[in-house]
Amino acid sequence: MKIFPAIDIKDKKCVRLVKGDFDKITDYEISPVEQAKRYTDYGFKNLHIVDLDGALTGETINLDIIQKIVHKFDIKIEVGGGVRSIDSIKKYTDVGVEKVILGSAAIKNKNFLKEACEKFPNKIAVGLDAKNGYLSVSGWKENSNQLTLDYLREINDYGASRLIYTDINRDGMKQSPNFKETSKVADISNCPVIISGGVSSIEDVQKAKSLNKNIEGIIVGKAIYDGDIKLEELAREIDA
Repeated sequence: MKIFPAIDIKDKKCVRLVKGDFDKITDYEISPVEQAKRYTDYGFKNLHIVDLDGALTGETINLDIIQKIVHKFDIKIEVGGGVRSIDSIKKYTDVGVEKVILGSAAIKNKNFLKEACEKFPNKIAVGLDAKNGYLSVSGWKENSNQLTLDYLREINDYGASRLIYTDINRDGMKQSPNFKETSKVADISNCPVIISGGVSSIEDVQKAKSLNKNIEGIIVGKAIYDGDIKLEELAREIDA
């Protein structure tokens, strides 16, 4: 199983939100590049980055930081946050990002997702952010009135190479991920699924390993920053 430590970037700093709420933000004293170095020093091979400035503006605001991380360290990076155009995807892939995550733009416009998958084969991940079974968009402020599983069935053959399933009610809350719903998504998905939102302990990571074989990995964020999960114990869960 792939373990994705998370870096959320805002104003050039590492931050964490609770349920995606910009009014509930915690700043950390470490820079994104320094944090990426910590992860690579412990042997992590994958990294999940969200450009929160990008999520707010629709621009690749922190492209320079992400490029620096890609070039400095031997780590595969997936990046999301306000990616709304083919041009933005190209900017990320040109600097060496492994996967570009499409969220609201892909849910609001399936044709955009289809075009992106065709133009960037094996580079597109889809972020499914759900609340009570329904997809949310626009930084989780807006309910799409679309059932997660119905949407997935519609786009299942478009050619996305990864799904990232987040239960918004769990995100930043450290109450364990929604394993049950993630397993339902993995059961019908044509591509591998990443668990996101609510990881609170090393037991959550170990449980994820025992689930559906189509679950590729797990994202760990706030629990690392707050010290609930030590990097040395998390590193022991990395698959050889």
